Amino acid sequence: MTQSRQVGVLMHITSLPEGNVGPDAYRFVNHLADMEVTIWQTLPVSLPHEDQSPYQSVSAHAGHTGMISVKQLLNEGWCLPDEVNLSQPELFAKVMLRVQSNGAISKVDGHGLSWSGFARFCQAQQYWLEDFTLFMSLREQHGYKSWNEWPEAYRRHDAQALQAFAETHQEKLTLIKFTQYIFFQQWEQLKIYANQRGIKLFGDIPIFVAYDSADVWAHPHWFKLDADSNMTVVAGVPPDYFSITGQRWGNPHYNWELMQADGFSWWLGRIQTQSKLFDIVRVDHFRGLQAAWEIPASEPTAINGYWQPAPGHALLQTIIQTFPQLSLVAEDLGIITEDVDALRHAFDLPGMKILQFAFGSGYDNPYLPENIDENSVMYTGTHDNDTSLGWYQEVEEGARLHLHDYLQQASPDMPLALMRLALNSIAFLAVVPMQDILGLDGSARMNTPGTSINNWAWRMHWEQLTDDKITAFKQLVKESGRAYA
Repeated sequence: MTQSRQVGVLMHITSLPEGNVGPDAYRFVNHLADMEVTIWQTLPVSLPHEDQSPYQSVSAHAGHTGMISVKQLLNEGWCLPDEVNLSQPELFAKVMLRVQSNGAISKVDGHGLSWSGFARFCQAQQYWLEDFTLFMSLREQHGYKSWNEWPEAYRRHDAQALQAFAETHQEKLTLIKFTQYIFFQQWEQLKIYANQRGIKLFGDIPIFVAYDSADVWAHPHWFKLDADSNMTVVAGVPPDYFSITGQRWGNPHYNWELMQADGFSWWLGRIQTQSKLFDIVRVDHFRGLQAAWEIPASEPTAINGYWQPAPGHALLQTIIQTFPQLSLVAEDLGIITEDVDALRHAFDLPGMKILQFAFGSGYDNPYLPENIDENSVMYTGTHDNDTSLGWYQEVEEGARLHLHDYLQQASPDMPLALMRLALNSIAFLAVVPMQDILGLDGSARMNTPGTSINNWAWRMHWEQLTDDKITAFKQLVKESGRAYA
């Protein structure tokens, strides 16, 4: 990543008013450009489970079909006004027939839908698309039960059984592929538009994948499973500032020995997909590449786990050599040891600093602006934190008084004061959640770690982004020396 001073805004696609990559996303890019922001950071855009968590998806590759813009399909003439309220499968089946009859012709500057483009997409994405398509169709046929509850032939990924299934479900499988094609085409158009306006897309890759996913079903040997394909250990983190019992995420752990012996091919495929979607990728839970917290699957909490080493150096070296154009950021929050820092420094990866963690302890706190280095990404807070206003209203008194003393203000203008602190820091990149720019309280929080309700649902409204708020944030960008050169 270039080390010029830059500003990013953190907002997930689903937090746009329409929650997809259609006209609202383009309008948002225009507003970012107006504020002289050069980076738009999102959460993972993979297809989630029913809880809608972007960090628990049914595939490490497949795009979130809920982010497909029907309005964009309508504007491009692929569907009719009286079809927009159809179910996704019904609507996309009609779109597919129109694209097929239209042949090789794209309606949008060569980057839109075409049947020849669909064929190229299927060929290029074959390394994950075939298994994903079978997985989704089988999952629906078996009442959305986890794959380990399917009949044995399907559960064991038996080639003969899967071929027979495919032969009798070809139309359904083709539609699933085509739906993914729509997502990736719409995303490509958005990325081109953003890049042309000087804005890079900044994504997020969860270090682990869900057990109930196409990846684990199709490649069980890459994971620590027993002879019956059940997890022996699960991922999480030990007790920390988020939870006194830690977090038991429940993801399977990798069989790193086999992965490394194979040249990390599965990981390279995963990064290949992300490199098409984003200019920058945050490696979530980076410390897991040095050592990850393994919890016996029988344990109800994360307390009785242990650290299991991982070949992070070899993996990162392979990724960076294979994808030199992709910029990586390390999410190095939580329990960070010297070994984790050494791994990050070995590849000169920027780490993350969170201002909400900076107050309430001593002046050696590593998140205070004077204690960070330039190769950092400074946040007021992330999707796992409260909004800055919500944090300020609820934080314990000692931290609030520390902030007042630090700012030399008895009644700081929040969240403006925290945003100014982040942007004026030495960090080459400062990222502010959209909720802070809008001045929203804790009711707009995106996620509370360790909980499974009332998360991932926040959406902004355009009337909240007033001209005054745009002007105020643009002024912060200029004051901090982060405006366009």
